[in-house]
Amino acid sequence: MKVVLSTCDPLPDGDVDDAPLVGALADLGVHAEFSVWDAGPAAASADLVVLRSPWDYPEKLDAFLPWADSLPALANPAHVVRWNADKAYLVELASDGVAVVPTALATPGFADWPRDVEFVVKPTVGSGSRGALRVAPNDVATAERHLAELAAPALVQPYQSGVDSAGETALVFFAGRYSHAFTKGAMLTEDTAYDETGLYLLERLGPAAPPAAYRRLAEDVLDAATARCGLRRSELLYARVDLIPGPGGAPLLLELELVEPALGFRQADAGAPLRFASAIRAALAG
Repeated sequence: MKVVLSTCDPLPDGDVDDAPLVGALADLGVHAEFSVWDAGPAAASADLVVLRSPWDYPEKLDAFLPWADSLPALANPAHVVRWNADKAYLVELASDGVAVVPTALATPGFADWPRDVEFVVKPTVGSGSRGALRVAPNDVATAERHLAELAAPALVQPYQSGVDSAGETALVFFAGRYSHAFTKGAMLTEDTAYDETGLYLLERLGPAAPPAAYRRLAEDVLDAATARCGLRRSELLYARVDLIPGPGGAPLLLELELVEPALGFRQADAGAPLRFASAIRAALAG
């Protein structure tokens, strides 16, 4: 059995966080190798392609989505990738009753800018916080300029100040079951910087033991998302649910990562890569 772990040209050997996967899969009798998603035919001959770090896809979306559609076996499935690649899914999940950071979709001429509070303008298609801008209260001119620079629909969200002290909590699931969690420090601060590849903002990461309210919301998010996508939860090979504290401390969904999330293995227990490898082998078995 052959598994291709899909990555991008700046990271031909994958992200360092995924380093244990090849060995963990080999222990289960599964050959795995990293392959740049748009650089060759390796994916087409694989028994399963697992999206891991194709983090240049937002700039190549018109090629990436057809490529995903063309693969006979992709995790997560191609129609899930299409749905989740556009962060407008947050509006859909909010309409399903999920506790989501208040989100509006903006195009040129947008008039409903938040007033008297900080807010964030970010592209609907993006990864690693690229293109996200934190805007001062009432600074509509800056927000409008950024919206014009994005040249595409954008998300507008009131900034949740609780993230400055608590950060984000990322809850990771394999085949629909909770595996582990980790924290990410606030991203949109004055001292943020990109990694050497320019693919994502550097993050301050650590292990986490999320409280019950966070675990409940993460479960609700997965139930709503799989219902939207017409899947059983077990049919999602991986999922990462990013939560932040809202007013009063109750958790809110910031993002649901079903395309190519970093899974925080370096912040998890040693069994986390093994659990993922086991989920991959089970997906191969059908």
